[in-house]
Amino acid sequence: MISEEELKNTNDSELIMMYRDNDEDAKNLLFYKYRYIIDILINKYMRFLANLNIDYQEIISECNVGFSDGLRCFDENKDASLVTFVTLCIERRLNSIIRKYNRDKYKGLQETYSLDFIYDDNNSRLMDAISDNSKNDPLSNMAEEEKYQELIKNLKDALTQREYEVFSLMARGFTYLEIADILKLTPKQVDNTMQRLKVKVRKILEEEEN
Repeated sequence: MISEEELKNTNDSELIMMYRDNDEDAKNLLFYKYRYIIDILINKYMRFLANLNIDYQEIISECNVGFSDGLRCFDENKDASLVTFVTLCIERRLNSIIRKYNRDKYKGLQETYSLDFIYDDNNSRLMDAISDNSKNDPLSNMAEEEKYQELIKNLKDALTQREYEVFSLMARGFTYLEIADILKLTPKQVDNTMQRLKVKVRKILEEEEN
């Protein structure tokens, strides 16, 4: 069993280089550190997977492929963090298997950001999560895709790595608790990050208007 101290002191960049050189120990250590992401994602999509009666072993296989894709394609100069990138790669595989089993019924599962994404059982939208639910909602006029993509670009330039990690996961439909689990944060830390995001969104929109 790998100790928590060993995990804490292991450099992911070095492990990824070793993994790409077919080092089995590096692969096992990376999987041991981040396998919890698979459990979180399967839980997130369980109602879709259950309704389609997809074999559990096939689900695990797809998750493992997504995990390997993330390790192979991760670029620390471009991507926010390994944990976020691996999460999105595994999610893409789950989205693909859901679409393969029922393309028509689940057309809403797209690999794009959506301000109208319902991300919890309370029918909460991403737009509501990063705005104040008021007449002056800073995102109320962001319906046009072109404007939204410009906002994403500007946000990426303005946000810290942690803020962009939280935003990326929220925009993909993860709840506060799921984000906290994935990034090893408390729900309060996630909430505080989202509050900072609101301020930065308003500032960017104000600058665009001037």
